Amino acid sequence: MVKINEVMSKYDGVARAKHLSAAGISGFQLRTALADGAVARVSRGVYALPGADQLLVAIRSLPAEPACVSAAHFGGLWVLEEPQQPHVALTHSRRYSGFVCHRSAHPPTLLDTVVQSLRCLPELEGLVIAESAVALKGLPLTSLRLRLAGRSDSRERRIVAAIVPQSQSIIECLARFHLRRAGFHVESQVNIPGMGHLDLKVDGRLGIETDGAGFHMDRASFEEDRRRWNVTTRLGIPTLVVTYPLLKYRPEEFIAMVRQALTRLSAAA
Repeated sequence: MVKINEVMSKYDGVARAKHLSAAGISGFQLRTALADGAVARVSRGVYALPGADQLLVAIRSLPAEPACVSAAHFGGLWVLEEPQQPHVALTHSRRYSGFVCHRSAHPPTLLDTVVQSLRCLPELEGLVIAESAVALKGLPLTSLRLRLAGRSDSRERRIVAAIVPQSQSIIECLARFHLRRAGFHVESQVNIPGMGHLDLKVDGRLGIETDGAGFHMDRASFEEDRRRWNVTTRLGIPTLVVTYPLLKYRPEEFIAMVRQALTRLSAAA
């Protein structure tokens, strides 16, 4: 027998009655789950598991589906800025106060989410979401290019052209964006013998390694970082280590640091 909690989990803990029924959940099962407190009715035809995300409950109770940056958030993509208002997909033209509404004939797919984000958000925010969809979820770049082939999509095509499928983190994406905007030549995931891959290399001379605290909390990661930095030092590749707060909140400081490092390298040559 199909278990209701397993079906609900496929909908991130918030599902409509029609989806439960389509998955084989009987009316008896639903009534039993409600009586036991395993599931709660949160609005007409909408049910949620205990502890379900309240934003998702609010969206599906409209009724609507997450769209654009909100769908990216629920889908585990990189999100640079949480939206002031949730973005939702609607099959009709009605508008809801407190929500940014996108028309969609069906719940947004991964491709739909990325295209919505590219068209709706500032350039860097759209790039971060699109690059993570390609790097983390395997969204084909060809699919994006085909969806953005219209005359009005030139801005979006330019953003897609900047995507690096091998990107390892949002920090790397931010650093590359700011460096390219400042006019530097940037290589990504450069193979360094004895080290592995250097996150970024600027103008062929300066290495950039991104440091996310969440990835460096255990002893093994700490030791690996030091080994990598020691290899670049022995090979004569000066390397800067940059953090998410620096790149997000102080990009001008980051670019100034890179310029200064390259200037000193030129003077020492």
